[in-house]
Amino acid sequence: MILIKYLYIGIDDTDSPDGMCTTYLASQIINEFKENGIELMDYPRLIRLNPFARHKTRGNGGVALKILNDSKVSLAKEIVLESVEKLSMFDCDNTNPGVVFYDGEITKEMEDYAFRAIYEFITIDEAEKFGKSVGCEIHKFKKGRGIIGSIAAISLPLSDFTYELLAYRAPENFGTKRQIDYESVYEMDKKTFPDTFENIDYSEGYIAIEPKTPCPVLYGIRSNTPEVLKEAKSIVKVAEPIDDWCIFKTNQHTDMHIQKASKISDMKQFGCYCVCGEVKNKPTIIDGGHMFFYIQDESGEIECGAYEPTKNFRKIVSYLMPGDIIKVYGGIGEQNTFNVEKFQVIKLNEVEYKNPVCKCGKRMTSAGKDKGFKCKKCGNKIESNEKVPEKIHRSLKNSKFYETPVSARRHLSKPLCRF
Repeated sequence: MILIKYLYIGIDDTDSPDGMCTTYLASQIINEFKENGIELMDYPRLIRLNPFARHKTRGNGGVALKILNDSKVSLAKEIVLESVEKLSMFDCDNTNPGVVFYDGEITKEMEDYAFRAIYEFITIDEAEKFGKSVGCEIHKFKKGRGIIGSIAAISLPLSDFTYELLAYRAPENFGTKRQIDYESVYEMDKKTFPDTFENIDYSEGYIAIEPKTPCPVLYGIRSNTPEVLKEAKSIVKVAEPIDDWCIFKTNQHTDMHIQKASKISDMKQFGCYCVCGEVKNKPTIIDGGHMFFYIQDESGEIECGAYEPTKNFRKIVSYLMPGDIIKVYGGIGEQNTFNVEKFQVIKLNEVEYKNPVCKCGKRMTSAGKDKGFKCKKCGNKIESNEKVPEKIHRSLKNSKFYETPVSARRHLSKPLCRF
């Protein structure tokens, strides 16, 4: 039996807010590989890391390629390093590329590292020490922060995954308005949903396949299978040349970043969790349009936020009431607030305590502290201070999930259409 050996290539942190995209750089590498007879052994991978990490790239994702470890490995490494040198946005202070080559078996400790990169925060020094300990060949450019995501990209096991087709613009069009026929995007969504998803936010009329940054990507279509992506691409019409396109296998929209917390006190800042709690107070909105409320359990409480970009999701959140039991999904940010990506109603509080109704039919009012209630209409009084329970109608439904709109959804958040 012949043991086939592979070379794994990880690349990250080559972009900046002003341009470039690590997936575009990867597509250029793949093209050079093809020209030199170097074949990929699987779809290139796009692996998103912890969305709440303190230092992250624009899309916070690393790319990994897998090729045969044969006589062309030296040429492959040369192509990768030259491409990173040529295309990375080195003039940006926060762009610190990292490249990793690895020719062994992916071990359990490497998989554990990858999950840490999604769940927690890893320093450059930690990543470099770990990479060297497992036999990675490491190349750092500037500070080399990209090695963190590069090691994770080659190491992460994918039990659940999606695909994304990325179409790239001609270089002369970088930074200009994208020429996409929006009507064709609606047609594509109609014909391919739910095999493709996250194409359009119908509540906002938002075309989600179109990036809003000056990067090389013309559009990106996400799906559960690679086959439907070619059909989707054939439907979408554009009025500018497509320079290249590539399908990536990815952990996007899998909830892979979510850890199950048994209680609120188990959660840590910059981590991503799902946790059950009781709504403590009626959600309130502040200047700027952000909405906040607290959930609590026997271990403590935490503030939860539904921010202005989530638009109508805040209206759904506003229907929550004290006593509701919900499971929230999201992450804890810089201010130690739990950023809600979606929530599930576990049990609604369907009882509200109100002042009693007088025998004349009028709702009574307080007669003063510990003095019972009185009726302003007929003057009747009762000595009891206890309010009476009344069943109330709720707009929310038990067991139902509610999620942020497509326009505000994070890359890793699993949409309900994939549940």
